[in-house]
Amino acid sequence: KNRSVKSILRTLSKKVNLEIVNKNSDGAKNALNKAIAAIDKAAVKGIIHKNTASRKISQLTRLVNSFLLPGAA
Repeated sequence: KNRSVKSILRTLSKKVNLEIVNKNSDGAKNALNKAIAAIDKAAVKGIIHKNTASRKISQLTRLVNSFLLPGAA
């Protein structure tokens, strides 16, 4: 079960990156929201550490924000 959840997390992170590469801002926001929800859920269930979850969320959010607001990052 842990392996499948971690696999889903990796897949969702890749989807965020793919939307950014394809320059799809709405898709990037939606993918980010889905990824954040899944990461939080995994942390609550103890599959990943809460600090790891925070780090992953922070990295993905920074990536999307730098894509959406090029001057802000």
